[in-house]
Amino acid sequence: MKPSLISRLSLATALLFAGHAALAHDDATLDKIKAPNGGQLRMAGQYHFELLVDKNNKEAKDSPVTVYLTDHGEKKIPAVGASGTATILAGKSKVTVPLAPAGDNKLTGFGKYVSDAHMKVIVSIVFPDKKTEQARFSPLAAIPVEEHKH
Repeated sequence: MKPSLISRLSLATALLFAGHAALAHDDATLDKIKAPNGGQLRMAGQYHFELLVDKNNKEAKDSPVTVYLTDHGEKKIPAVGASGTATILAGKSKVTVPLAPAGDNKLTGFGKYVSDAHMKVIVSIVFPDKKTEQARFSPLAAIPVEEHKH
């Protein structure tokens, strides 16, 4: 008995998605990778975002927020033409920091925030093709880091 066309297509689709899942990294896996710039890595669609925030703000003060863009192979993605925001939730405050290209694969901005160990940051980047990707970070959580290439 020959497999039907639908059966073969279903199998091909399942194998395709299984292959992509093997390449995907969850947050726990990314937290074990030493990020190139010392920040925290997250997946955002076909990209990796690396977030850096000031770790030493005891009081709310203007401080930098930087996001580096790479693909899953660690190839730099140009930031030219991209824009974005970093929404910082720390303590009882919420601050939205506009991000603009700052050379190569980097977007930066400044915002008034406290460096809170429970800080959450939502980064949203709009690429030149108008596609938007988003990632959620806990940049100051204590995370064991090991050298890892993928």
